[in-house]
Amino acid sequence: MDVTNHGGTTPYVGLMVADVAGDPQWRCTGTLISPTVFLTAGHCTYGADDVTIWFESEVKRGDPAFGYPDGGPTSVEGTPYTHPAYDPDAFYLYDLGVVVLDEPMDVGTYGALPDEGFFDELFTRRGLSKQRFTPVGYGLQFTNPAKTVQELIRYRADVQIITGDNLFGGGSVFDTDDESVLFTNNAKTGGTCFGDSGGPIFVGDTNVVAAVTSFGIN
Repeated sequence: MDVTNHGGTTPYVGLMVADVAGDPQWRCTGTLISPTVFLTAGHCTYGADDVTIWFESEVKRGDPAFGYPDGGPTSVEGTPYTHPAYDPDAFYLYDLGVVVLDEPMDVGTYGALPDEGFFDELFTRRGLSKQRFTPVGYGLQFTNPAKTVQELIRYRADVQIITGDNLFGGGSVFDTDDESVLFTNNAKTGGTCFGDSGGPIFVGDTNVVAAVTSFGIN
């Protein structure tokens, strides 16, 4: 299995594997926002004892140069922490976590957090904004090999924000009022897939992390 990140243009985006009792259990994506702090999703850190992270643009299973998924000469180790308000039974709330690396990682440039209230103007304008976003991750490119055209479109497409209240009806868990933002996420318009969880959704082509990938609705 090969996994890649944005062609190597984002060296601060990494592939993480969560370990439970010494065994690798699941993988996610995340962003190094300082030499020792790796930002990801809460459901990626929740229940994990330790984390192993690679920052290469391509990591190959079975290649001794990487040692994936157990850890190898280029991987780093860290301790996971989950947002204290995260609840796996309400995974759509506070789905944030960090990994504190055992050793500082120098990648030159790091991801950056947005200014507080970044989305306020976009929500006020109700869909008039042309702001573009770029998801980055080590997830699957497609889940149905027969849909090659859609897969190619998904790979090349830009992601646009969808704004508005109660997009799926009153009291919907996908409400965009407070804690979540819904982005397009399908084969025709671009989006994310399994393994992209915790990965950044950058503002345009910048290093500013507007959101982390939490879950898909289909």
